[in-house]
Amino acid sequence: WETLCRLRKENPGKICPRPAAIEAKTLSGLTVAAAGDVIYKNDITSGFICRNKDQINNKKCNDYRVRFSCYPPFCERGVCWTSWFNRDDPGTTGDWEVLSELKKQKKICDNPLYVDAVTTDTMTPAIYTGETFYMYNPTDGFVCRNKDQTTGKCSDYKVRFGCPCNN
Repeated sequence: WETLCRLRKENPGKICPRPAAIEAKTLSGLTVAAAGDVIYKNDITSGFICRNKDQINNKKCNDYRVRFSCYPPFCERGVCWTSWFNRDDPGTTGDWEVLSELKKQKKICDNPLYVDAVTTDTMTPAIYTGETFYMYNPTDGFVCRNKDQTTGKCSDYKVRFGCPCNN
């Protein structure tokens, strides 16, 4: 049972919010097909589950390990991510996580390469919320304006910046 939920708890911050793919292999390196087990779940939402009760002739499942592929820039080499910042709550005009304001309070590199925004409650990437953004770039930061939303209100977002790593 290599469920995504449990793996995230055991490896905080090491699995991207929305994996693109999952790969499972036995500890000895066999693919699922080569191992011959009947697999119950093998997807980016649930993770990987091999149940002994599904196997033929009372065989037990092999021991598996999994890895997830993520969309850039989560796993970009040479990029160091800041902590998450939540400077503003969505008030009367929206949620304003502006880089110039964040730099006054937080240590952020001079020229970030990336900006990443997620909701504060569920860590849903901003691009999957269906909301429209006024600003979303590493030079200026992130702004969600209430007036641009069909619901009239933005979610509460937090942001982080990807900076060049100092080696």
